[in-house]
Amino acid sequence: MLQLNKESIKNTALWQQAGIENVKFNYDQMVTVTTEKPTWVHFGAGNIFRGFIAMLQQNLLNSGAVNSGIVVVETYDEEIIEKIYAPYDNLGLLAIMNTDGSLEKKLIGSISESLVGDPAWDKDWQRIKTIFANPSLQLASFTITEKGYSLKNAAGNYSADVEQDMTSGPEKPKSVMGKVASLAYTRYKHGELPITFASMDNCSHNGDILYNSIVTIVQAWQEKGLVEAAFVDYINNPAKVSFPWSMIDKITPRPAESVKNALEASGFGSTEIIRTTKNTFIAPFINAEKSEYLVIEDKFPNGRMPLEQAGVIFTDKQTVDRVEKMKVCTCLNPLHTSLAVFGCLLGYQLIADEMKDVELKQLVEKVGYQEGMPVVVNPEIIQPEAFIKEVIEVRFPNPNIPDTPQRIATDTSQKVGIRFGETIKAYNERAGLDAKQLIFIPLVIAGWCRYLLGVDDQGQEMSLSSDPLLPMLSTYLTGIKVGDPQSVQGHLRPILSSKEIFGSDLYSLGLGEKVEAYFAEMIAGPGAVRTTLKKYVN
Repeated sequence: MLQLNKESIKNTALWQQAGIENVKFNYDQMVTVTTEKPTWVHFGAGNIFRGFIAMLQQNLLNSGAVNSGIVVVETYDEEIIEKIYAPYDNLGLLAIMNTDGSLEKKLIGSISESLVGDPAWDKDWQRIKTIFANPSLQLASFTITEKGYSLKNAAGNYSADVEQDMTSGPEKPKSVMGKVASLAYTRYKHGELPITFASMDNCSHNGDILYNSIVTIVQAWQEKGLVEAAFVDYINNPAKVSFPWSMIDKITPRPAESVKNALEASGFGSTEIIRTTKNTFIAPFINAEKSEYLVIEDKFPNGRMPLEQAGVIFTDKQTVDRVEKMKVCTCLNPLHTSLAVFGCLLGYQLIADEMKDVELKQLVEKVGYQEGMPVVVNPEIIQPEAFIKEVIEVRFPNPNIPDTPQRIATDTSQKVGIRFGETIKAYNERAGLDAKQLIFIPLVIAGWCRYLLGVDDQGQEMSLSSDPLLPMLSTYLTGIKVGDPQSVQGHLRPILSSKEIFGSDLYSLGLGEKVEAYFAEMIAGPGAVRTTLKKYVN
């Protein structure tokens, strides 16, 4: 059995025999160059990074366009570094799941080192600080999920870690954003060196979200005399520090047993799937779909690697905004969430299986084509009609992508404001449109509220995916009983009126009562979710 390590990849013939594409550059030389002159640090060591972002740099390494790799930093789950990166010399294997059932297998060798981003791990933290002090560093990118940028808890107060960071200064930060601000300070102290901080997460205007979190902490430090006022000026100087917007799109599900078995059958042995104590599902291999998009605002004050040669689209902020709205607010993410909440309620375990369900397929078509497309602004660089067609007809139905509604349902409270709230607002801003005419988006919101009861459509208890607002949301729903539509009375108002969740008060837009009515239909008894879907989507 082939095992992942830096010695094994030197035997290219063995990898070829197993049908696995090897790296086409000198791995040891790449590590040496990157150690001495790092150009790219990435925060977030999960599957989207390894299965997409790391492969972009690998393509450039393979072609000789660059000679340095990526340093990855994990700020949340150190077990990923301990159990998946370190034992395999930071190597991985990408299994691209084609629609015909075949697997394209490629070694991932562009990651030079992996570090835990925590001052408690002193050796790693000092190494990260050394990297940020190096003039060669051009880019710090992020895939830390929406909640990684948040400074406040569900109650709207700064979290304990953020509070401590704001008070204690940049020396030993605890929060993710405090750590990034501290590293920016290191770069400032070594000559106000230029750098790009690029969020690659599925957040609307992600560059602004990252900037706002960082600058909030930095200003708190300055007000307390913990850093110089000139550091605030440095963060706010786009000629020195940039926070470009981006749009990323690639489905990288949890590692699947079916892929593990196929890899072992081909002679690849490094296939242990682990679940960390923080509930991360990860393995030495990554399974992912073939389709991928990355669009980035071209703002790089210290220069950048030629990622356009690997398929990345560089453009202006307005175009990124249009692409992001097309994908996150209309053509993909809202459809994913629609399938997630109803898939959980109806007992599905695969997104692909849901696309065989007549009502669910009709639901996503109507959420996307009928209600989303009228407010899409064509970004030109990607055609919305072609994009949504690929999503509905090729990507979601791909039976070889083991993606689950339960995974997609994670952190839904952090997503609905972008995935549905933006379209709702657009209906009230466009001439000839009115949010009151929406049917299917309110139906999905009602489905999410129904999902939060933790009872499936058969009346059986159902596990809910993790969500930072779950304790609060569950409290609001206490007293609602499946089988008693009258029990809805007033319980949904705190949720549907929340501007923090939806970006607006749905009652003020004439949608709150509509969602309540759909919800009441869905709790009429066992099978009521299916009955309600049939009533409205057929």
